[in-house]
Amino acid sequence: MKANVIWLAIGFLGQALFSMRFLVQWIYSEKKKRSVIPLAFWYFSLAGGITLLSYAIYRKDPVFILGQATGVFIYTRNLQLIARERKSKSSEAT
Repeated sequence: MKANVIWLAIGFLGQALFSMRFLVQWIYSEKKKRSVIPLAFWYFSLAGGITLLSYAIYRKDPVFILGQATGVFIYTRNLQLIARERKSKSSEAT
């Protein structure tokens, strides 16, 4: 019973982290007066995706596992592309 409560809390935490990305994106875009996806969006996506993937694995839900695993791959790839672009820009500046 205790493990179920812990995993339920993990599931809710993952959903909260995942939902924060939309709040961060909205606030950032409002400040910029245009639609922008800040770096924090991808970090919240990754953190929420990993947490929800863990929950899905615990629940043994193949549909949920596939969906979250795909998302985690995409979020990680976006962070890699952002890091590569930043490194390239800093190399050009020197």
